[in-house]
Amino acid sequence: MNRRQLFLAALLLAGIGCFFAFGLDRYFSLAFLKDSQARLTALFMARPLLVTLVYFAVYVAVTALSLPGATLMTLAGGATFGLGWGVAVVSLASTVGATLAMLAARYLLRDAVQARFGRRLDEVNKGIDKEGASYLFTLRLIPVVPFFALNLLMGLTRIRTWTYFWVSQLGMLAGTLAYVNAGTQLARIDSLGGVLSPGLIGAFALLGLLPLGIGKGLDVFKRRQVYARWKSVRPARFDRNLIVIGAGAGGLVTAYIASVAKAKVALVEAHKMGGDCLNYGCVPSKALIRSATLAHQMRHGARYGLSGYPPAISFRAVMQRVQDIIGQIAPHDSVARYTALGVEVLQGHARIVNPWTVEIALNGGGTARLTTRSIVIAAGARPVVPPLPGLEAVGYVTSDTLWDAFSRLDEVPRRLVVLGGGPVGCELAQAFARLGAEVTQVELAPRLLPREDEAVSAQVRQALEADGVRVRTGHRALRCENIGAAKVLRLSHQEGEVAIEFDQLICAVGRAPRLTGYGLEELGIPTRGTIETNDYLQTVYPNIYAAGDVAGPYQLTHVAAHQAWHAAVNALFGDWRRFKADYAVIPQAIFVDPEVARVGLNEQEAREGGVPFEVTTYGIDELDRAIADSEARGFVKILTVPGKDKILGVTIVGTHAGDLLAEYVLAMRHGLGLNKVLSTVHAYPTLSEANKYAAGQWKRAHPPARLLEWARRYHDWKRN
Repeated sequence: MNRRQLFLAALLLAGIGCFFAFGLDRYFSLAFLKDSQARLTALFMARPLLVTLVYFAVYVAVTALSLPGATLMTLAGGATFGLGWGVAVVSLASTVGATLAMLAARYLLRDAVQARFGRRLDEVNKGIDKEGASYLFTLRLIPVVPFFALNLLMGLTRIRTWTYFWVSQLGMLAGTLAYVNAGTQLARIDSLGGVLSPGLIGAFALLGLLPLGIGKGLDVFKRRQVYARWKSVRPARFDRNLIVIGAGAGGLVTAYIASVAKAKVALVEAHKMGGDCLNYGCVPSKALIRSATLAHQMRHGARYGLSGYPPAISFRAVMQRVQDIIGQIAPHDSVARYTALGVEVLQGHARIVNPWTVEIALNGGGTARLTTRSIVIAAGARPVVPPLPGLEAVGYVTSDTLWDAFSRLDEVPRRLVVLGGGPVGCELAQAFARLGAEVTQVELAPRLLPREDEAVSAQVRQALEADGVRVRTGHRALRCENIGAAKVLRLSHQEGEVAIEFDQLICAVGRAPRLTGYGLEELGIPTRGTIETNDYLQTVYPNIYAAGDVAGPYQLTHVAAHQAWHAAVNALFGDWRRFKADYAVIPQAIFVDPEVARVGLNEQEAREGGVPFEVTTYGIDELDRAIADSEARGFVKILTVPGKDKILGVTIVGTHAGDLLAEYVLAMRHGLGLNKVLSTVHAYPTLSEANKYAAGQWKRAHPPARLLEWARRYHDWKRN
């Protein structure tokens, strides 16, 4: 807390302390109010304005300080002012006091709570932004909800002050009316419990649920409006419970879950089972990287006390190994396996005809037309090809097409250009350089991996250049040309224009979700870069869901699988319970050497988002196992809440960084801090000790100073 906050907290505590120290609470009893009713009424008749102002000020103070006595004050208002004037004065005073209490809680506590529970509070704030007024109104209408607790809790959210004021004014009006009216009949009241009967409380509760009922009714109305033009074609019965479009990571997991849940499910794939990950992305690229890593180690055998020598590389054999590995993993995603699981697999192109009907143009000829209660779109993404003049003329490959194209080559391309400095571009550039290609990597941004911290970008660039990659950041590709037998890429940068000759060019500038060709346009499903979905992965049609790359916000296989679970469960059981897709703890890994792995925020994102943080960095060059493996490079960087061990994010650069990250993913997922990581026994000598030492680095910067001082005194006493 700053000085102003401390002063306000002291002032509030002093006010509360004085209330009890001077015994003011004795004036807030039903017996005292009954004894004083006649005097109060006479005083009001003599000096109405003064009594009203004093009463108003006392009421505001009591509610602002959350003191016991607001109920008695309300009764006193009815007994003194009568029903009409009493309701007016009490309603305004209670609302002003409640708003002041909310603002005090916000000023004193919100920063601290935000720092500790920021991500959870973000979810609450999203709900407040969407339904804050109706939610607050509901709670205000129910007298059994303690108003002082409500003031405190709402102060921690970002509900607007004016919204809080007027909603509280309306929400408390019914209860105010009941208590003020009871105050006009004060002589008949024997206890405060008799003011509100169970029936009246129930009526308030039902009234409180009215806004929620209205909201649900509006949802039903919106659904009917969306489906209105399709009403005539809605089937009376359905062929399937679920149809899944796309057999990549998202589609396969969706179909698997549906089959386990004993639903009747059809899976439609137009091309290869396994999608991008198996056929073009994760699997082939990691197989290629492993071969390239071994070639690199053979060249640098002296690093391990052996003779280093250039490997005899058969590029055709390397690419055949890639295809063999795809073939070994393919049965996991095959038609045979999913058919055995009970999934109906249809190979062909799917088009959504209406919200319940999918038409499939089968690869073998003919058409199938199926009805279904729900649809999950998991159509994946495709490589982006930049509109570069001359590109088609010179020829190019993408991360999808290079595996087939390069498998027909006897030798690695001698001169290779990689367009793009993102994760895919960096992985491919390093791998092909290690296999003997002369690689030039071109990136428009001023550094590689622009979404990562600058230190990460610098380390990756250093590693790529050490492997012979010519990195050209800050260069814009202008055009491609055929000059005689040579292929040329022309680039511009600050110093002018550069020409680079190449034999092969890889476009790795990103991937775009597949949004056309299967009926989104005809149904009017909104897209904005990705298919627009709500928190439950529903499109504008509540029975049509999206998962994986087409849904965003990440293009990661494990995120597609994560979304697939939510899409499948919500599609099958959403009438009873729905689950929001949670992206709070998403790990990411880039398989360059040294690897880059991250979860949560990095420094760049924290600064851009205005999130307060502390940084702890442990250099892996100090780790025994890394030294023994001649892999002593990289670091573990941890962002924590200032002064706390709560983890906001972790970035690891080093060998097997993706594997090391799992411990922090687990810790963040289950709310474990660095003290828990530090207290965990890690086997020696292993790379995982880097996590423990990084936590120890944080602990050394945050010693328990007072406890250590007492320890010093204790040891001094023991010596003497």
